[in-house]
Amino acid sequence: MDQTAPTPARRELRTALEDLSAVFGGMTARPDEINCECHWGSAEELALLKVPDVPLDPDLLRRTWEAVDWTDHAAVLRRVLPQFAAELVAGRVEPLFDMGDVGQSFGRGRWQEWPADQAGAVRTFLRAWLTDVLRSEDTPVPAYEVFAVCAEGSGTAVPWLEVWEETAHPMADRHLRTAVEHWEYELLGGVLPWYAWERDGPMVGEMTAWLLRHAPARLRSAGASDDLLHRVRLLGLTGEARWDDPHWPGHRY
Repeated sequence: MDQTAPTPARRELRTALEDLSAVFGGMTARPDEINCECHWGSAEELALLKVPDVPLDPDLLRRTWEAVDWTDHAAVLRRVLPQFAAELVAGRVEPLFDMGDVGQSFGRGRWQEWPADQAGAVRTFLRAWLTDVLRSEDTPVPAYEVFAVCAEGSGTAVPWLEVWEETAHPMADRHLRTAVEHWEYELLGGVLPWYAWERDGPMVGEMTAWLLRHAPARLRSAGASDDLLHRVRLLGLTGEARWDDPHWPGHRY
C-alpha cells in the first residue's frame, strides 16, 4: 500500500486491516484438523496452523486458502485472515484462475454466520478494500477482481454494486469502464465473468440490472466507446433480439 498522503479511503482500509488483526489475532485451526501430506503439505506445516499468529510463507498461505477439504474451513480461514487480507491488498495473492478463487475461499468459510464482531470485521474490510480501489488510479489488484472477491465471497453482487454506486468519483467511472470491457463477453453469454460456483446464478441478473441502470452515464463520463455502450444496451435484450441486433459483436460461445 502507498505510504504517502493517505486518502480517507486508504485510512479506512488501514483501519480495517488493523481490526482484522485485532479480531482474529490468536486464532488457530482446530487441534484435530488434518489434511493430506502428499497433496497439501507436511505435518510440520499443518502444525503451524494450530499455533496463533505465526506468519506463513507465501506458498503455504496459498495452499491453505486454496484447499477445499478442511474439516473446518472457517477456523482455518480465521487463522490466516489477517495475513491473507494484507497480502490481497498488496497484490501478492496469485490464484490459479482468477480472484473468483479467492472469493470461493471466503464463501467456504461462511463468514456471514460468524459472531457479529468477526463477520463485521470481514464485511468492513471487503467494503473498505473495494472503496479504496475504486478511488485509486494505480492499484495492485484491478477493481473488477476485487469486486469478484466480494461478490463471490458473499454470494451476492448487490452490496458491492451499491458500493460502486455510492462511490461518485471519476476513478470509479474509469474502473467501471475497464470492468465492463472485461465483463461484457461473459455477461452477454449469460454467465459470471469470473471463476464461480454458479456461473449462471442470480448474480448475473443482479449485475445486468445494475449495469443497465447505472453504467451508461458513468461510462460516457469515462470516455467509453460507442461499441461498449451498445454492449451494455444489449444486456437488456434477450433471445433473437439480442443476437440479431445490428450492434451484436459477433461473440461465439
